[in-house]
Amino acid sequence: MKYIVLVGDGMGDFPLKELSGRTPLEVATTPGMDFLAQHGEMGLVQTVPQGMSPGSDVANMSLMGYPPQEKYTGRGPIEAASLNIPMRPEDVAFRCNLVTLKKVGTNLIMEDYSAGHISTEEARILIEDLNRELSTDKLELFCGKSYRHILLWRGGPEGLRTFPPHDLIGKNIYHAWLAYKEEPMLRDFLIRAIKILEKHPVNQRRVQENKPPANALWPWGQGRIPLLEPFSEKWGLSGAVVAAVDLIKGLGVLAGLEIIEVEGATGYLDTNYEGKALAAIEALKKHDFVFLHVEAPDEAAHQGSIELKIKAIQDFDRYVVRTILEEAAANFSEYRILAVTDHLTPIPLRTHSSKPVPFVIFDSRDEDIKRSEGFSERTAQGSGLFIPDGQTLMIRFLQKEPRLPQE
Repeated sequence: MKYIVLVGDGMGDFPLKELSGRTPLEVATTPGMDFLAQHGEMGLVQTVPQGMSPGSDVANMSLMGYPPQEKYTGRGPIEAASLNIPMRPEDVAFRCNLVTLKKVGTNLIMEDYSAGHISTEEARILIEDLNRELSTDKLELFCGKSYRHILLWRGGPEGLRTFPPHDLIGKNIYHAWLAYKEEPMLRDFLIRAIKILEKHPVNQRRVQENKPPANALWPWGQGRIPLLEPFSEKWGLSGAVVAAVDLIKGLGVLAGLEIIEVEGATGYLDTNYEGKALAAIEALKKHDFVFLHVEAPDEAAHQGSIELKIKAIQDFDRYVVRTILEEAAANFSEYRILAVTDHLTPIPLRTHSSKPVPFVIFDSRDEDIKRSEGFSERTAQGSGLFIPDGQTLMIRFLQKEPRLPQE
């Protein structure tokens, strides 16, 4: 048996008046996911434990079968694992965005959490130059992809209450910035970074091209390195991860899964959807399990674009889900597919929601059974099936209980 998890990040939404009370999932043309729903088991799953922030870090850790309330320490150290950044138990890693701040009257506004989805090439120049001027034996930047980077604080504190920049879009950052004032070393690092970035040739060129400048660093999601038992030991299966973003790859590294790199996988709407699907099928030829993640719907929702979100969902369905269905049928005699979104990213909020999310489990052995009409939040709710957490969903999907650590 082969097991395939397909995650469309942030696909779920609220009913929108612009769509006559329907969600983007209901409006989008998704024959692949609809086929899974028609012949699979639909339901809702609570990926975000009560009281925890509905981030992709918490939600995807849950979907991989690890209880976040027990294992989660922060987003930063997960992404640091993807970048192979050495961390001691006493070190703290922050996810660190390149962002665009804008002065509006007396307020400083978070105009863009991604600095216009700055290219990795431009970002690398900025991060390297910042390190040259600012890094110490305590604080150091590490370059990731696009706007997503890591700030490592060796021996640093982890108690700061930081805020994700995508939660601050269009808002005054004054109160969120207060967290950095609690730590003078960090505050001074960030202020000096702003002065360098404002005058940097990369940003001057971006302004001339009418692109948002990457004029500030925004550290958040900090924590010490988490400890996850290997996926192979917990579930008795070998596996791989196919993803563009360091967060998902970092979860895979911490779980001992093989990380499959795909050329053209960007973590944005221009990602290589089909290449990721084909890479997942190839990985399944030597593994039992693959976790395939696509970031694009979430990015569109953060931008507040209904049109782009529908397009991202349709591309996910056309180039990932349908490719997986065709190739799995051609290559494997028995397989199960779990299609799911990690969290809702409602267009009206432009950030994440902790409400339950739709999922479907399809088994190639039960293809002749006709069930739900199509894949959406409404059909999932109408199924009457509710799964309380990600580990319970993984148990249902894999049809086995996790092994206890001492076994």
